[in-house]
Amino acid sequence: MSASPQPDASGPDLLTPAGPAPKSGPVRDSSGASWLTYAGVAPFFVFALLFLLLPTVFLMIGAFQDAQGHFTLVNIRELFQPAVLEAYWISVKVSVASATGGAIIGALLAWAAVHGRLPAWIRPTLMTFSGVASNFAGVPLAFAFISTLGRVGLVTVLARKYLGFNLYSTGFSILSFLGLTITYLYFQIPLMVLIITPALDGLKREWREACDCLGGTAGQYWRYVGFPVLWPSFLGAALLLFANAFGAVATAYALTGSSLNIVPILLFAQIRGDVLHNQNLGYALALGMIVVTGLSNGGYIWLRARAERGRR
Repeated sequence: MSASPQPDASGPDLLTPAGPAPKSGPVRDSSGASWLTYAGVAPFFVFALLFLLLPTVFLMIGAFQDAQGHFTLVNIRELFQPAVLEAYWISVKVSVASATGGAIIGALLAWAAVHGRLPAWIRPTLMTFSGVASNFAGVPLAFAFISTLGRVGLVTVLARKYLGFNLYSTGFSILSFLGLTITYLYFQIPLMVLIITPALDGLKREWREACDCLGGTAGQYWRYVGFPVLWPSFLGAALLLFANAFGAVATAYALTGSSLNIVPILLFAQIRGDVLHNQNLGYALALGMIVVTGLSNGGYIWLRARAERGRR
């Protein structure tokens, strides 16, 4: 009769009862969410529904109706009138000019703050100012530029008094296309700084070090590494600036009134004006603006996603 096997003295005794199992809380299903989570984001959905989705649907329906509420395509056909097309063209030119200038200047400012080896206090100061200035628009911004670059504005008077230079003798006017573009740059440049700074932070130091180790110059680094990585972010940000300028109405109306025929002012005149009053044509104008800004924002979202994939 063989002896029964003895437990290994060097290992744990399999017959000894283990200690109490650690207590664990209820297992949360990662695929679901509690009602508190949805309650936290409910204000966002309510706001989007009341101030974005429903007004957009209302405008789209009104663009295809007449004053009696009947279906018609007259409003869409009137969008191709010379005056309306001219308004769209001027709005596009102002938006392109302010977006281009804002994108270039804002990108240079952001690059100087992120990679320019400037004092440490400059970047937070620039970002704070950009956060405030990018939201400074409307009547206060128009008044500020009239007080600065108007016929009796501070800069105009100082240049004429101490430099002998009369700004308005060159044909410049704050109420013109150039004046509105310069005014838009005040909030376009800070907005570009806020948008492009994360992309500049995404440029890894290892990429520059690898280029230096391989004997590459700074120009080669930006040509073959930096610009290809930043280009989608830069172009997407420029599209966002275009949409931002194309939809701006308060600043343009407070600054130029009806002297500059752009789409937001023409839309305002059609809906609220006393002489030009065709509410449904105003809805059609708004629908055209929604299409233009929607395409711009769609391009920005696509380019942003592409830029994030490139940085990964």
